[in-house]
Amino acid sequence: MRKKMTVVGSGNVGASLAQRLAEMELGDVVLVDIPQTEGMPAGKALDLMESSPIYGYDSKITGATTYEPTKNSDVVVITAGVPRKPGMSRDDLLNINAGIVQNVTQEIAKYSPNAILIIVSNPLDAMCQVALKTSKFPKHRVIGMAGALDSARMRFFIADALNVSAENVHAMVLGGHGDTMVPMPRFSTVAGIPVSEFIAKDKMDAIIQRTRDGGAEIVKLLKTGSAYYAPSASAAEMVEAILKDKHKIIPCAAYLQGEYGIEGVFVGVPVKLGTQGIEEIIKLELTHEEKAALQKSASAVKDLAAALK
Repeated sequence: MRKKMTVVGSGNVGASLAQRLAEMELGDVVLVDIPQTEGMPAGKALDLMESSPIYGYDSKITGATTYEPTKNSDVVVITAGVPRKPGMSRDDLLNINAGIVQNVTQEIAKYSPNAILIIVSNPLDAMCQVALKTSKFPKHRVIGMAGALDSARMRFFIADALNVSAENVHAMVLGGHGDTMVPMPRFSTVAGIPVSEFIAKDKMDAIIQRTRDGGAEIVKLLKTGSAYYAPSASAAEMVEAILKDKHKIIPCAAYLQGEYGIEGVFVGVPVKLGTQGIEEIIKLELTHEEKAALQKSASAVKDLAAALK
């Protein structure tokens, strides 16, 4: 029996993700959106199905504006929410998207009580908090797509600067998915070689800042929306790791209860993903400066969560 995935939100991120999941043949996909979108999810689903003979996938994609078709999903990715506009921070979206994520999570918990939730909606760390509280799922089944995307951006910037294959580059970004994120050059490598062997500190500092500004840079260029190709790719990587039980280590937003000295908040850390969701939180030995930066990021996330109405 095929695995079942639900993508909530049929906008740019959701539709791109549905396409990636189908082409990866991870299972069947339900693309769901609010009733006001009328035929949009069904239209996009049909369009994707008509691509299947060309790309050679047999995954079934269904569009819906109710949650009954999502019943018994194995993984649910929540992308629904208002996207950022130029001049708007992720935090500006806080209470608008909190209401949306709360309503979505209630429906998902009703129809798929055993699902693993992956949160993409911004501001991501706070939306994870909303989903955890609303669903009442165990913490290992609520995961934020944060570091996976931020690390991918950092990997590209390093590969581009060195003119090497992006596959050669590994990078690590910890902390909240926002301006206080903590790119970790000490844990970044090129073909297993520390990145410091290739890039001078001043150039690496510029890459770190560009990583922090990665989403805003795209918002500024697009003018009418936010990034969706890289976010959907990052979410697809997480879904694959879970459904294939790959035990893959990916930086994700996880609910911490003492790890890294952080309590009761979602923060980006390296985790091992498998069929149960988060199987293990990987604990790194951080320098004093790295610990301080991670604590600062966690404090910013706590402040954001406290501002939820």
